[in-house]
Amino acid sequence: QVQLVESGGGLVQPGGSLRLSCAASGFTVSTHVMSWYRQAPGKERELVASTSSIGGSANYAEPVKGRFTISRDNVKNTVYLQMSSLKPEDTAVYYCNARNAWRNAWGQGTLVTVSS
Repeated sequence: QVQLVESGGGLVQPGGSLRLSCAASGFTVSTHVMSWYRQAPGKERELVASTSSIGGSANYAEPVKGRFTISRDNVKNTVYLQMSSLKPEDTAVYYCNARNAWRNAWGQGTLVTVSS
């Protein structure tokens, strides 16, 4: 059974850091484009970062460039999102996504709240 389980969200002060994890089961992350999306209240879901299945190159949305880093551990079958210098506008539910030619899977999301 294909499953993505996100963890690591929580309440953090502006300027703080968090690391989100996305543990995959039922498939291998190394053969998928792995991405993090987020959805803020009242807004559409947006792509935050993605890492390709070949070469592992990463792409970031403009608002998070230089602050967020996506990485994957193929041994642990897990993808991470390291978030630094967090801002209140980063507050959202963060979702993990796995995609290839025949699969488009989502996790249940983890809430990140940036507030003082």
